[in-house]
Amino acid sequence: MGGNLLTNYGEAVAMVLFVIGFMNLLLQKNLIKKIIGLNIMDSAVYLFLAEKGYINGRVVPIIVDGIQEAETYINPIPSGLVLTGIVVSVSVSALMLSLTIRLYKRYHTLDLDEISMRLRKEGL
Repeated sequence: MGGNLLTNYGEAVAMVLFVIGFMNLLLQKNLIKKIIGLNIMDSAVYLFLAEKGYINGRVVPIIVDGIQEAETYINPIPSGLVLTGIVVSVSVSALMLSLTIRLYKRYHTLDLDEISMRLRKEGL
Protein backbone atom coordinates (compact mmCIF):
# COMPACT_ATOMS: atom_id res chain seq x y z
CA MET A 1 0.00 0.00 0.00
CA GLY A 2 2.84 2.42 0.75
CA GLY A 3 4.19 2.28 -2.79
CA ASN A 4 0.75 2.80 -4.27
CA LEU A 5 0.11 5.78 -2.02
CA LEU A 6 3.42 7.35 -3.01
CA THR A 7 2.68 7.03 -6.71
CA ASN A 8 -0.83 8.45 -6.28
CA TYR A 9 -0.04 11.19 -3.79
CA GLY A 10 -2.05 13.79 -5.76
CA GLU A 11 -5.22 11.77 -5.41
CA ALA A 12 -4.50 11.19 -1.71
CA VAL A 13 -4.00 14.92 -1.13
CA ALA A 14 -7.26 15.62 -2.96
CA MET A 15 -9.12 13.16 -0.73
CA VAL A 16 -7.61 14.66 2.44
CA LEU A 17 -8.56 18.17 1.28
CA PHE A 18 -12.09 17.00 0.52
CA VAL A 19 -12.45 15.52 4.02
CA ILE A 20 -11.10 18.74 5.57
CA GLY A 21 -13.60 20.82 3.62
CA PHE A 22 -16.47 18.45 4.38
CA MET A 23 -15.74 18.40 8.10
CA ASN A 24 -15.48 22.19 8.06
CA LEU A 25 -18.86 22.34 6.35
CA LEU A 26 -20.42 20.02 8.93
CA LEU A 27 -18.86 21.28 12.16
CA GLN A 28 -18.67 25.06 11.76
CA LYS A 29 -21.55 27.30 12.78
CA ASN A 30 -20.22 30.44 11.10
CA LEU A 31 -21.59 30.88 7.57
CA ILE A 32 -18.33 32.31 6.18
CA LYS A 33 -16.41 29.29 7.47
CA LYS A 34 -18.98 27.00 5.84
CA ILE A 35 -18.46 28.75 2.52
CA ILE A 36 -14.69 28.35 2.91
CA GLY A 37 -15.22 24.63 3.59
CA LEU A 38 -17.29 24.28 0.43
CA ASN A 39 -14.58 26.05 -1.58
CA ILE A 40 -11.95 23.68 -0.16
CA MET A 41 -14.12 20.76 -1.26
CA ASP A 42 -14.42 22.27 -4.76
CA SER A 43 -10.66 22.67 -5.00
CA ALA A 44 -10.17 19.06 -3.92
CA VAL A 45 -12.46 17.85 -6.70
CA TYR A 46 -10.59 19.96 -9.26
CA LEU A 47 -7.25 18.62 -8.06
CA PHE A 48 -8.57 15.06 -8.30
CA LEU A 49 -9.85 15.60 -11.85
CA ALA A 50 -6.57 17.21 -12.90
CA GLU A 51 -4.59 14.30 -11.43
CA LYS A 52 -6.75 11.75 -13.19
CA GLY A 53 -6.51 13.58 -16.51
CA TYR A 54 -2.72 13.83 -16.52
CA ILE A 55 -0.73 11.07 -18.22
CA ASN A 56 3.03 11.11 -17.70
CA GLY A 57 4.98 11.71 -20.90
CA ARG A 58 2.10 13.12 -22.92
CA VAL A 59 1.48 16.71 -23.99
CA VAL A 60 -1.54 18.99 -24.27
CA PRO A 61 -3.82 18.20 -27.23
CA ILE A 62 -2.65 20.98 -29.53
CA ILE A 63 -1.44 19.74 -32.91
CA VAL A 64 1.73 21.63 -33.86
CA ASP A 65 4.09 19.15 -35.54
CA GLY A 66 1.42 17.28 -37.48
CA ILE A 67 1.34 14.41 -34.95
CA GLN A 68 -2.26 13.22 -34.77
CA GLU A 69 -1.94 9.95 -32.82
CA ALA A 70 -4.08 9.91 -29.69
CA GLU A 71 -1.27 8.23 -27.72
CA THR A 72 0.73 11.49 -27.87
CA TYR A 73 -1.79 13.69 -26.05
CA ILE A 74 -3.54 13.78 -22.71
CA ASN A 75 -7.32 13.58 -22.44
CA PRO A 76 -8.75 17.14 -22.68
CA ILE A 77 -12.09 16.31 -21.02
CA PRO A 78 -10.92 16.51 -17.36
CA SER A 79 -9.31 19.89 -18.07
CA GLY A 80 -12.55 21.16 -19.59
CA LEU A 81 -14.52 19.86 -16.61
CA VAL A 82 -12.16 21.63 -14.21
CA LEU A 83 -12.49 24.94 -16.06
CA THR A 84 -16.27 24.65 -16.15
CA GLY A 85 -16.34 23.71 -12.48
CA ILE A 86 -14.24 26.72 -11.54
CA VAL A 87 -16.67 29.07 -13.30
CA VAL A 88 -19.65 27.47 -11.58
CA SER A 89 -17.84 27.50 -8.22
CA VAL A 90 -17.09 31.22 -8.46
CA SER A 91 -20.74 31.93 -9.26
CA VAL A 92 -22.02 29.79 -6.39
CA SER A 93 -19.54 31.35 -3.98
CA ALA A 94 -20.63 34.85 -5.00
CA LEU A 95 -24.28 33.93 -4.49
CA MET A 96 -23.59 32.37 -1.09
CA LEU A 97 -21.59 35.38 0.05
CA SER A 98 -24.28 37.81 -1.08
CA LEU A 99 -26.95 35.80 0.76
CA THR A 100 -24.70 35.74 3.83
CA ILE A 101 -24.44 39.54 3.69
CA ARG A 102 -28.23 39.80 3.53
CA LEU A 103 -28.59 37.45 6.51
CA TYR A 104 -26.04 39.44 8.50
CA LYS A 105 -27.82 42.72 7.75
CA ARG A 106 -31.11 41.26 8.97
CA TYR A 107 -29.98 39.19 12.00
CA HIS A 108 -26.62 40.84 12.92
CA THR A 109 -24.94 37.44 13.31
CA LEU A 110 -23.29 34.80 11.15
CA ASP A 111 -24.03 31.95 13.56
CA LEU A 112 -26.36 29.54 11.77
CA ASP A 113 -27.87 28.22 15.01
CA GLU A 114 -28.69 31.75 16.15
CA ILE A 115 -30.30 32.57 12.81
CA SER A 116 -32.35 29.36 12.92
CA MET A 117 -33.52 30.14 16.46
CA ARG A 118 -34.57 33.66 15.46
CA LEU A 119 -36.42 32.30 12.42
CA ARG A 120 -38.39 29.92 14.65
CA LYS A 121 -39.26 32.82 16.97
CA GLU A 122 -40.51 34.83 14.00
CA GLY A 123 -42.67 31.91 12.91
CA LEU A 124 -41.14 31.56 9.42
